[in-house]
Amino acid sequence: MYETILFPTDGSDHAATVADHAIDIATTRDAAVHVMSVVDDRAFLVLDDERVAQVRGDLEESAQEATGDAAHRARERGLSVETAVDTGHPAECIVEYADANDIDLIVMGTSGDDYESNVVGSVSQRVVRTAPVPVLTVGPDVDA
Repeated sequence: MYETILFPTDGSDHAATVADHAIDIATTRDAAVHVMSVVDDRAFLVLDDERVAQVRGDLEESAQEATGDAAHRARERGLSVETAVDTGHPAECIVEYADANDIDLIVMGTSGDDYESNVVGSVSQRVVRTAPVPVLTVGPDVDA
């Protein structure tokens, strides 16, 4: 049933707990794990043009680090892992990735930073509403 699991990460402390859940499910199901992070381009709307390149680079570096850390943890458990970093609206990118890569389950956290919570609803809510596959959400008070 679940052969490919998508774990979108923002690199937060809570994302490590969510990764544990995604990795546990993948290990139990012998599923491949896709780890992705999205650079939220809405952050660029309030920046001066000359700062956009620097901030984009910093955010892309953080996204690469977040996906690399989660991928390393999954590989340590013997799982097949793919990684991706995208730029755009996080919920849209996650749903598009799931659709394009035949993902069977999305495992994601329900809390983001304050910025995400204040921009027209949360990413996880949008993913749950629009994803073509089941979405398992892990709240901030859940332990691995």
